[in-house]
Amino acid sequence: MRTRLLPLLIVLMAAVLLALGVPLAVSLAGAQQQKVVVDRIDDTARFAALAQFVTDSPDGTAGAFENERLATLSSELDSYHEVYGIRAGVFYRSGTAMAHAPARWSLPEEGEVREAFDEALLSRRSHDPEQVWPWQRRNLVVASPVIRDGDVVAVVVTDSPTGQMRSRTLHGWLVIGAGEFAAMLLAVGAALRLTGWVLKPVRVLDATTHDIATGRLKSRVAAAGGPPELRRLARSFNEMADNVEDVLEQQRAFVADASHQLRNPLAALLLRIELLSFELPEGNKEIASVQAEGKRLAQVLDDLLDLALAEHTEADLRITDIGELAAERVAAWAPTADAKGVRLLGDCPPTTAWADPVALSSALDAVIDNAVKFTPEDQTVEVTVASNGGTSTIVVTDHGPGLTDEELARIGDRFWRSGRHQNIKGSGLGLSISRALLAAGGGSIAFDRNEPHGLRVTLRVPRSGPTA
Repeated sequence: MRTRLLPLLIVLMAAVLLALGVPLAVSLAGAQQQKVVVDRIDDTARFAALAQFVTDSPDGTAGAFENERLATLSSELDSYHEVYGIRAGVFYRSGTAMAHAPARWSLPEEGEVREAFDEALLSRRSHDPEQVWPWQRRNLVVASPVIRDGDVVAVVVTDSPTGQMRSRTLHGWLVIGAGEFAAMLLAVGAALRLTGWVLKPVRVLDATTHDIATGRLKSRVAAAGGPPELRRLARSFNEMADNVEDVLEQQRAFVADASHQLRNPLAALLLRIELLSFELPEGNKEIASVQAEGKRLAQVLDDLLDLALAEHTEADLRITDIGELAAERVAAWAPTADAKGVRLLGDCPPTTAWADPVALSSALDAVIDNAVKFTPEDQTVEVTVASNGGTSTIVVTDHGPGLTDEELARIGDRFWRSGRHQNIKGSGLGLSISRALLAAGGGSIAFDRNEPHGLRVTLRVPRSGPTA
């Protein structure tokens, strides 16, 4: 969610900064040019004042009088060009130069300078030049009329290079760009903080949901931080989790109490059946069948009680050598396997993990019991211990009949047993107990085929300790 929300916020903030920065950059460029244009207008007005009384010929066709004013005007234009590098000149209406600098410069027949000259002849200053951008090598042309007795007798024209103006504009743009970049960094930092603040309750809620789904029903969401809506969601989630935990606790208590209360009457009933069997002929099939069913019912009640305790008891996690533990269980089950004619082999190198030794032993017992129970005579059951990254595994493989895909999807469900193995002793709760015992310590159990036939059961336990 953060990967979708963060780019959206960054794009929106970048659009806002561009919407502010681009007009500011354009305004800066316009201000720089306007400043130059105003300076040129002042300069042309000053030269026009000097040129106003240089000639008595309004149309400019007569030659210029060599007088003191003309010499002053020429000197001013030369100094102006020498100091500022700006070409400037005063031209009669006919285009003949009254005075100009540099000496090689003259009024062109066409172009921007000529257009400004022709416009000034209409007794108005030339229009504002087109905007010059930093990447354009263009000059600024400004022309002002020289008016005497209400008539335009000459025109002052300045042709200014724009290198310095473009440099100042570019420098201003760089400052704006740096400011935009800094603002963008601040905006990204703010977006990161904002998305973190908004999504932190969602991440906590997701983690807590996963904890509850894996059996840690005590997990709750701290209803602090984040928007008010998410805080309300956290409180609602905690209320729901409390209700679910209460319901499950009542269910476990009912199963445990019912199993415990039924054991005493069932034990008394089995005892009476045992006494009754002494009064009947030896080998009575009906009594034997009733006794077998009674013992099976007693086993189911014991397994139900074990399952309720497994789901209720907190795991006692500690650093455990699961290789040594698996080797002990292989040795304990070896006589049972030998009695059935099954070879029980173990490859159990030292491997540490974070587990509850009692719970892991019980789970491994249930898996080995199943493997030995369903493996035909002269076949092999193998127990292998290994570590892979952050988990350690105990893999139990057998060469029994195996399970179909549909049966693999259901194995581990409470009271479920394959229809093909109903004649084999069992309650269908052993693997459910194993799953509950492993889940309490952060472990898991998985089932798969063992080619060419048989079942592969993998018990996984974490190698790192639980986080606070």
